[in-house]
Amino acid sequence: MQVSKHTDLTDGSSCTLYFEEPTGWLRAVWLGYIDPIEAYNGAERFLQVEQERHCAFLLNDNSGVSGPWFDSMDWLSRVWIPQAARLGLRYVAHVPQPSTLIAETIAIRQANLAGGLDIQVFDTVAEAEQWLHEMQTVSAT
Repeated sequence: MQVSKHTDLTDGSSCTLYFEEPTGWLRAVWLGYIDPIEAYNGAERFLQVEQERHCAFLLNDNSGVSGPWFDSMDWLSRVWIPQAARLGLRYVAHVPQPSTLIAETIAIRQANLAGGLDIQVFDTVAEAEQWLHEMQTVSAT
């Protein structure tokens, strides 16, 4: 079920947030050229939805993004992650653009973004989904 969508009317880029009933997780799908303002706005919309849902699982899919990736590790670690964790987020499966996989993985590790979250980076959406299913099983026991 779609819970939030923003489309930039100038270039068609978008961030759509879904709550997936069968799995019980949130999925953020980013498409097109996402500028920093769109990235911040999308991240803020996630926090608004998380405040209502208190969902422990997020699949953040950037595989359809073009252009430079959202490079604000400082803001993520100081502002977004603590808020998301306070609202109930525990597991983040992140799928970057294929061309930025190594750079984003290194940046996330160097920035020590965890802040109480288990954040993993994956090559494909299917791998990310599999890991989230495994984490649901682990957290249920």
